[in-house]
Amino acid sequence: MNRPSKRAPLFHLALCGGAIAATAAVSLFVPSLTRVRAALQESPKTVVDEAWQIVNREYVDGTFNQTDWQEIRKSLLGKNYTSREQAYVALRSALEKLNDPYTRFMDPKQYEALSSQTSGELSGVGIRLEVSEQTKVLTVVEPIENSPAIKAGLQAGDQILAIDGKQTKGMTVEDASNLIRGDVGTKVRLEVGRQGASKKSVALTRARIELPTVRYALKQEGGKRIGYIRLNEFSAHAADQMRRAIQDLNSQQIEGYVLDLRGNPGGLLQASIDISRMWMDKGSIVRTVDRRGNNEEIGTNRTALTKLPLVVLVDGNSASSSEILTGALKDNGRATVVGSQTFGKALVQSVHSLSDGSGLAVTIAHYYTPLGTDISHKGITPDVKIDLSDEQRQKLASNPKLVGTKDDPQYARALATLQKVALTQPAPATTQQAIQSQK
Repeated sequence: MNRPSKRAPLFHLALCGGAIAATAAVSLFVPSLTRVRAALQESPKTVVDEAWQIVNREYVDGTFNQTDWQEIRKSLLGKNYTSREQAYVALRSALEKLNDPYTRFMDPKQYEALSSQTSGELSGVGIRLEVSEQTKVLTVVEPIENSPAIKAGLQAGDQILAIDGKQTKGMTVEDASNLIRGDVGTKVRLEVGRQGASKKSVALTRARIELPTVRYALKQEGGKRIGYIRLNEFSAHAADQMRRAIQDLNSQQIEGYVLDLRGNPGGLLQASIDISRMWMDKGSIVRTVDRRGNNEEIGTNRTALTKLPLVVLVDGNSASSSEILTGALKDNGRATVVGSQTFGKALVQSVHSLSDGSGLAVTIAHYYTPLGTDISHKGITPDVKIDLSDEQRQKLASNPKLVGTKDDPQYARALATLQKVALTQPAPATTQQAIQSQK
């Protein structure tokens, strides 16, 4: 889980704790600051020292895992690095002494990937690809809503035969994606094949695309109208997408909700807070504690979009922001939690960009659920525990369309729980209350 640095934000929305923040830390602990700056200028040591300073200033454990952090700095800056990669290796080795897998250095490519992931956007044409098992041909899984691909008429099942004249035979999805991505406003030409039609060439202009992280549907289950929402990640657009999903389902006179957080690794703290407030009218959401013992308790603000019965689905890969949302709903009695024990990540990270385009994630706080539970390495225990067998997991993984259906044992148990525990409220009245609360 990530929290913003209180410095110039790179994104205006918060990561699982906040916006990725740009910092350019300099040495504050040695004589002649100007001389040190000059010596480090254009040197791999610049990034090493920036990262060291951030950890020194923000890391949650003031003892740095019982290590002499000042001595580590001397060692880092005492070495002669012949390349940035060599400096990266030394920095990663120093961070390992903290024994914290979440405090980590990212090279420029890794940092760019994290930035794209948490922003919930990418620059491209908006298609999800796979190499078909049957044909071994690069194939469109689906075009993304409001993307250049949709506007150009691309459809699921279309084959991508060439990208800017380069044949895709034998090409991996990653290689193809790298060719298709590019700067906003630039063009890419795809040769597209479709069953029953002759192949054609399509010119697409790359655009900034909001990635869907929320998927939802109205389900008729045993005579009941159920709103099913699956949240894959807490990106910068997750809260807006969740709001639209709840509002749309409310307007369809549903009688209860299943919120699926299985496989959701977390993301932005602010997104988890905003989404919690959509489901809860009152109560605490989460409490964080930094290395100085400062407590920050974050609560609701009476902006809930619905009061309808709710079941939350979780598993062992529901982590970080997923656990904040789950813990808030569970501890406040707002939802019944169904599924497997969650992952157990109760730490907050701040993410910083460094001067050469690399990045650093540093753990800055510990969080607790509203009832004060520390879920570190333990996770959240569901109210209704149901684990999948290896065979069941494999079946769902190989056929994702079964997720959220009666062939999904955890979803089926969520429905039964909703029937037994939650669907006792008069549906029309509570639905109307939810609609009114949006006005």
